[in-house]
Amino acid sequence: MSKKLPSPCVDVCKYKRQGHCIACSMTKTQKKLFKSLKKEEHRAAFLEMLIAQQLYMGKYPAWPDMYARRCAKKGVSVPKVVGV
Repeated sequence: MSKKLPSPCVDVCKYKRQGHCIACSMTKTQKKLFKSLKKEEHRAAFLEMLIAQQLYMGKYPAWPDMYARRCAKKGVSVPKVVGV
């Protein structure tokens, strides 16, 4: 069984920016949606969408490193799109 990509949430959870978290850029609805995704390709596609959303909204500079640590803790490779 392959390991799943962890949630893009990095446990900052401050909702400003029109209901988006200041760290991961997700809304509460998007956080629930990510948890429901079972296929890795869906989780990876969601992550790509989130990176694009962060670039548009103003990316939290610490997020890529925080997410990389989260992936390492879970034993999962960091998706290439995170380094964008």
